[in-house]
Amino acid sequence: MLSRRHLRVKVLQALYAFFQSDGDDLAAGEKQLIKSTDKLYELYICQLSFLLKLVDYTRNRMEEAKKKFYPTEEDLNPNTRLIENRFIRQVEENKDFLCWRNKLKINWVHEEHLFQKLLHELKNGQDFIEFTNKEQSGYNDDKELIALIVMNYLPEYELLRNYYEDQSIFWSDEDYDISLIMLIKTIKSFKEPWGPEHNLPPLFKDGDEGEDLDVDRQYMIKLFRYSILRSLENEKLIEEQAENWDLERIAIMDIIIMKMALTELMIFPSIPIKVTINEYIEISKSYSSVKSKLFINGILDKLVVKLKMEGKIRKTGRGLME
Repeated sequence: MLSRRHLRVKVLQALYAFFQSDGDDLAAGEKQLIKSTDKLYELYICQLSFLLKLVDYTRNRMEEAKKKFYPTEEDLNPNTRLIENRFIRQVEENKDFLCWRNKLKINWVHEEHLFQKLLHELKNGQDFIEFTNKEQSGYNDDKELIALIVMNYLPEYELLRNYYEDQSIFWSDEDYDISLIMLIKTIKSFKEPWGPEHNLPPLFKDGDEGEDLDVDRQYMIKLFRYSILRSLENEKLIEEQAENWDLERIAIMDIIIMKMALTELMIFPSIPIKVTINEYIEISKSYSSVKSKLFINGILDKLVVKLKMEGKIRKTGRGLME
């Protein structure tokens, strides 16, 4: 379920922690990387559980409203589009999800304020109101309604972000955002005929036919490992190309991004050069300064020419032979 960019970001975070702590235990660093990534899946499960609890909380509030001394017409005949959501019902019955929820002992008993505030925002959200008032109501519409909540309300829901950050040191802002992307992928992938036995999407995307099923996990670990093992060699290459720049004046994040890019260029023959360069330029936009992308792009372009001439970059596969 995680994209290669997500994996690169997880490796970048792990390498930053490793180098900043002057780490020398590669095995311990790999263990932390794997734990951090596994924790991301746990966050995803918590997010699914949060959506289910939101629907349950909404249902309870509707029942309470009907018992008022002077209930309004809306109290007596509420819009039930959210509480009757078929996608949510599927997840509620999903054995894989239930197994994870029990394993993680997820409990929202003392967090009612999280659902109260979000429900208030939904009831006042024009997009939510318009969607729930639509006459059309099929399975795909139910999925779209949950996707609307995930995309339009959860990204800016700081109360929930802060809650997760307090729960685990592994759950950062970036992890929160990635977990939302994982939710959207799950919503899109679900099919109406699926029963309780159908597993949730795995954390790592399955390999193509004939490939190891754990190919993405291996890619992540190998990228981390060789970015450390080749660190000094790649550092020297960067320094040689960074004319008029003392290496100590280059931001540590820029150096790590370039080390990762060089490692990927030379260690992974099936990944196209353009893909690698573009991916790390995009990552630099989020994790480095405004001008970093130009600097990183310039250094990597020079090094690609040099390393290809020296035969250190060799790509294999259809369309990659050079």
